Amino acid sequence: MHQIVQPKGWPRPKGYANGVLAQGRMLFVAGQVGWNAREEFESDDFVRQTEQALANIVAILTEGGARAEHIVRMTWYVTDKTEYLDRLAEIGKVYKNVIGPVYPAMSLVQVAGLVEVGAKLEIEATAVIPA
Repeated sequence: MHQIVQPKGWPRPKGYANGVLAQGRMLFVAGQVGWNAREEFESDDFVRQTEQALANIVAILTEGGARAEHIVRMTWYVTDKTEYLDRLAEIGKVYKNVIGPVYPAMSLVQVAGLVEVGAKLEIEATAVIPA
């Protein structure tokens, strides 16, 4: 199990947690881009790549004996913050469909580029599997 940590008097953040307290086995998921299992981009659309990157994270979690609800931390690297913000409602729908009502501690960073040509985002995750 994990516990959301929220300082008294702070407004509750939307879509993520300020802090998460957890105990158990940790599973670290390397940055996942929006390509399929054959390492092929099926779309250059930001939301479709987001959906695929999240699905890749879930596949790795499953292989490691974890579920999306065990995610306690995510870091998103995007090549275009404006596109992310402009499509936030669509991204939120995809996130809820793939990950569910899970709101870990999250950070978003705009980067100049990613290693994989064609990638518009890369997402890292950390999960804590309860003992």
